[in-house]
Amino acid sequence: MSSDKTPVAPAANFIRNIVERDLEQGTYASRRWNGTPGDASHQAAGEPDPAKIRTRFPPEPNGYLHIGHAKSICLNFGLARDYGGVCHMRFDDTNPEKEEQEYVDSIKETIKWLGFGWDAFDQSHLYFASNYFDFMYRAAEALINNGHAYVDQQSAEDMRLNRGTLTEPGKDSPWRNRPAAESLQLFREMRDGKHADGSMVLRAKIDMASPNINLRDPAIYRIKRAHHHNTGDKWCIYPMYTFAHPLEDALEQITHSICTLEFEDQRPFYDWVLERLAEAGLLANPLPKQYEFSRLNLTYVVLSKRKLIELVENKHVDGWDDPRLPTLAGARRRGYTPEGFRLFADRIGVSKSDSWIEYTILEDCMRETLNESAERRIAVLDPIKLVISNYPENQEEDCFAPNHPLHPELGKRVVPLSRELWIEREDFMETPVKGYFRLFPENMVRLRYGYVVKCTGFDKDADGSVSTVYCEYLPDTKSGTPGADSVKVKGNIHWVSVNHAHAAEIRLYDRLFKEAHPGTGDRNYLDDINPDSVQIITAQLEPALKDAQPEERFQFERHGYFIVDKKDSQAGAPVFNRTVTLRDHWHK
Repeated sequence: MSSDKTPVAPAANFIRNIVERDLEQGTYASRRWNGTPGDASHQAAGEPDPAKIRTRFPPEPNGYLHIGHAKSICLNFGLARDYGGVCHMRFDDTNPEKEEQEYVDSIKETIKWLGFGWDAFDQSHLYFASNYFDFMYRAAEALINNGHAYVDQQSAEDMRLNRGTLTEPGKDSPWRNRPAAESLQLFREMRDGKHADGSMVLRAKIDMASPNINLRDPAIYRIKRAHHHNTGDKWCIYPMYTFAHPLEDALEQITHSICTLEFEDQRPFYDWVLERLAEAGLLANPLPKQYEFSRLNLTYVVLSKRKLIELVENKHVDGWDDPRLPTLAGARRRGYTPEGFRLFADRIGVSKSDSWIEYTILEDCMRETLNESAERRIAVLDPIKLVISNYPENQEEDCFAPNHPLHPELGKRVVPLSRELWIEREDFMETPVKGYFRLFPENMVRLRYGYVVKCTGFDKDADGSVSTVYCEYLPDTKSGTPGADSVKVKGNIHWVSVNHAHAAEIRLYDRLFKEAHPGTGDRNYLDDINPDSVQIITAQLEPALKDAQPEERFQFERHGYFIVDKKDSQAGAPVFNRTVTLRDHWHK
């Protein structure tokens, strides 16, 4: 595959424009940083913040990251890298029911694999939202004391009914105007476990007639007796995400809080919470600002957590790291590269408009990076035997193949030649079609890196399939010798020596879904699963591949890019996964 493509400039990124404007205007130049997250008094005791900007990547540790998260990771960590800042790795673990250490470890490993980290300015910026529970509780009490929150004892159903609709205002709770001291006492009883789960909630007191339903006195604390992976059984009340999120950003001195578009309607509440707490003296200006961008919509995949769980639990795929899944664990095992994901993120850009990204763009980014980095090897995926009749039976010799045509400094490797070779079944035709230049009776081709040979015959098995092809070689035509150009041929085929070949399992992965938009219309998305999404074969490989190590990547000449499977390979017995073909075969 040629590498002389014209470079494609990164697509538009409106958030970069915002960051550059803020830096030029000194919007956040007055911030201070006392070495750890904290409230206004804590940060005031610190030094001027060495980070020009602070962003964050805040996943909830309740599942595996997918390709859509790669866009957010590259955006947040990339902005911090490019503008002299730091991106915080924050686990948004405010929900005690769904979070597990397994997911924490997987997320950390995946981000590092993508080429990013959270160490900056001589310290780690790995944080857990649950470590802020004490402050969040204090912030809630401050809102109560200042008349901005109250304890509501309506049932969940009554709260829902009284919330109103998009066209009708909500109705005040009967407890909306209860005295602050009474709400404070009840809230402390909630904290102390004196009330049943679901019996009451703490609500912000904003505007039940607001056209933005998110401002109609949203719940900010609930009673939930559940063991938390980080804080254990210390708490039986937990903050709602929409309340916790702005507080986490403020404590960490985040400057640009970047979310996907579904949080746009929550931004007024985000600002309201921070402004009320700044008025109370708990938080210092300048406060974080939230910005929203469109999430990744990619053809031929599903990114819904519910659907991914269904695919895994119902055994449509072989676990969360199945190479057909759009999880980053699966993509890594498939052989997708960190460089390819970073190029993809640059190429698709960042905007507010929802649009579909063709899967071919992601595949092309992978081809582009793999073409540059993957060494070349020879593999015969559908072998038939080629016998060189006039080559001595016990003779063998070395041919030399470049490890990478774009990087001659990587040298050459030995590819042994002998009398019997494996070639691709498609490289021989008994009766050639027009334009076919490979082996057929009386035709000559070059054995790549070897000799010119002339086809002299073939055998068939009992089923009528060609089993062996015969040829004679021209001894003076070996590649790299003066006689190499003495005979002109149009065909060039690859091969491996039967005596030296290494048989290996090859998994030919393709797209999991056969439709660009699985499950649209009246279809069940499961009906759109591609029945040919994986084919497992035994191929014959050149001997250099026998000792390939897990996660080593290669271009199998003429076939595509492959990676040594890190899960199922053993020493001396690598298993290879196809990452992507050399060309898009889905294009119509």
